Amino acid sequence: MVWPWRRKTRRTMARISIEGPIGGGTRTRVLKALRQVEERECPALLLRIDSPGGTVGDSQEIHSALLRLRDKGCRVVASFGNISASGGVYIGVAAEKIVANPGSITGSIGVILRGNNISKLLKRLGVSFETVKSGLYKDILSPDRALTQAERDLLQDLIDSSYTQFVAAVAEGRGLTEETVRQFADGRVFSGAQARELGLVDQLGDEEAARRLAAELAGLDADKTRPITFGAPPRRFAGLIPGRGQLRRLGQLLSLELGWSGQPLWLFRP
Repeated sequence: MVWPWRRKTRRTMARISIEGPIGGGTRTRVLKALRQVEERECPALLLRIDSPGGTVGDSQEIHSALLRLRDKGCRVVASFGNISASGGVYIGVAAEKIVANPGSITGSIGVILRGNNISKLLKRLGVSFETVKSGLYKDILSPDRALTQAERDLLQDLIDSSYTQFVAAVAEGRGLTEETVRQFADGRVFSGAQARELGLVDQLGDEEAARRLAAELAGLDADKTRPITFGAPPRRFAGLIPGRGQLRRLGQLLSLELGWSGQPLWLFRP
């Protein structure tokens, strides 16, 4: 027996939105939504991305889940909003097709790792750290001292490995050679129009254009099919208070500088 809701969802397009920095919370929400899309056998997914990127592992897990969904027969189209950069691009290239606004900010293919050296400030305050460690590099990126050259070389190898993974994923997802991708994968950002010329984007247009493309790929009636959103972020009453939006963005910036300090990031950080 096929339940009525299952017959209906087989003719329904799903929509998932990825907004803001990509971290553990985003990963959990999006992976749960992707499982729901798979369980309900939706033939198409409209993936809306408006994100500067974020942590490497979380971006990779979402990317892998999208590829598994495509293997099950779901047609995935990504729609780039105001910004879809770095980790946002990594997730986007897991889609079958990518649609971007002509003015969307995208690119920033690369890896960044930053630490905080506040040794001079600590010295002025008369503060010093006592460190006991099991290995030479256990306190690498400690804020109370500068990096040694050996530590810098070690971290550069780490970044280069992550960068190679990024380039390989973009090349595979976009049908380009890794050599071609490396020619523009130096951290620079592009408009949607420039990205289309480079092969990072298939089509210029808004989310509606992406919706119609997804419907076409899945054999759905684009005039009658409206997507059902899965995994929408919960709305909080505090978000209705004036000025809360600015406080939330400030919190995101603090998270980037403090919470993600010392982590390799696929993140656009102007």
